[in-house]
Amino acid sequence: MSLKIRLSRAGTTKRPYYHVVIADARSPRDGRFIEKVGTYDPKVEDSKRVNLVTERIQHWLSVGAQPTDRVLRFLDAAGLAKRAPRNNPERAKPGKKATERVEARAKAEADKAAAAAAPAAE
Repeated sequence: MSLKIRLSRAGTTKRPYYHVVIADARSPRDGRFIEKVGTYDPKVEDSKRVNLVTERIQHWLSVGAQPTDRVLRFLDAAGLAKRAPRNNPERAKPGKKATERVEARAKAEADKAAAAAAPAAE
């Protein structure tokens, strides 16, 4: 049985609240879980946002439970697990349409400057 440490959504519409749970990887997101090991409330200030039961999380990590990406961020902030930094330089580049707009704008400005300089030269 492969175990996951993941978030299970609670709360109402437009008011999310999450439980950090240990669950079988095959069970649904909000379905059956083995143990609740913390909470995450994205609507409150930073100091009270994440609460974790560190002893139980260390136990489950030692028996092979794999945290999801978001939970791994929480564990890294708490010093329970190490998260490798990600680097995606392609993400920072503008898309194809935005690049075309910038090139068109630069060409229009160059044409306008050349047109303004041509009558002045005569």
